[in-house]
Amino acid sequence: MTTARRRRGRSIRPRGPLEFYSEMFQQEKNVLLQMNIHSFWIIFCVCIPKCLYAQNMCPEVRQQLLKDGFHRNLLIRVNISTADKSLRSCMVATKVHLPKGLYVDPYELTSLQKHNLTEALMMADNIDLEAPEYLAADVSVLVYMRPDPECFSCFRALLPLHCRYHKPAENDGKISTVLKSPDVLMHCQKFFLSLECLKETEIEAPCSQKNIHTCHWDSMKFKDVTEELKLQIPVGLKHHLMLVCTVTLATTILCSSLILSALFKHGCFSFVQSSQ
Repeated sequence: MTTARRRRGRSIRPRGPLEFYSEMFQQEKNVLLQMNIHSFWIIFCVCIPKCLYAQNMCPEVRQQLLKDGFHRNLLIRVNISTADKSLRSCMVATKVHLPKGLYVDPYELTSLQKHNLTEALMMADNIDLEAPEYLAADVSVLVYMRPDPECFSCFRALLPLHCRYHKPAENDGKISTVLKSPDVLMHCQKFFLSLECLKETEIEAPCSQKNIHTCHWDSMKFKDVTEELKLQIPVGLKHHLMLVCTVTLATTILCSSLILSALFKHGCFSFVQSSQ
C-alpha cells in the first residue's frame, strides 16, 4: 500500500523549472522554424519573378533637347536595365535619324572627338551645310555611347544639332520638326539579355570612330520613355518679303557707297605703266 502511494505520488509530481523552460524553448524553436520556412517561400515567390522580369526587360531610351534657337544639343541616354557584370564588356551605339530640317556639322564633330567629348560617325559622305531645308536630304548619324558614371546600366551621349533655314511661313513664325526615335545597337562578347529584345536584323558598322574594323551590331527592341520630340524653328513670314528685300537692298547700296567714298577720299592710288 505504501509502495503504491509512492508510485502514485511520483506520477503526479509537478515539473521542475528546467523541464518547463526546455519545453518552452522547444516550442519557440518550432515556431521560428515555421516562420523561416514561410519567409523563404514569400521571398522566393515575390523576388524571383521580379529578378526574372528585370532580366527580360528591354533597354529604355530617353532623349532630351538642350538649348534654344538654331543650335541645340541632343542628350541621349540608354538604360539596359540589368545588373549583369558582363554589361561592361558591351559596346552600345545609337543610330540617330535626322530629318531634312536638321544637320550635324562634321567639322564640329571632329573637334569634339579630338577633345574626347563626343564620338559619332556620319553615315553620308557629303553634307551641304549651307543648303536650306527644301534642298537637303535626310541623314543618319551613328553615335557611340559611353558609360554613365551615375548609373551602372546606363549609357549616354551628347550630339550637337543645327537647324536649317526654311521657307517663309504664311501666318505662324515657327515650324515644327519631328525628331524620330533612334535605333539602339549593341555589340557584346556574351549576350545576356532576353532574346525577345532582339530584332531580326543585324547591322555591320565600324566598331568605333577610331577603329575602322567592322563589328556585327545587334539591333535591339527598346522602350521610348520620352514623348515625341518636336523642335520649334523660327522662320520668316511671307508678307514680310517685300519689306525685307527693300531694306536689304537699300542697306547694301548705302554701305557700298560709304566704302567707295572713303576709298576715293582717303585712299592712295598709284598707277604703274607697264614697260613693253
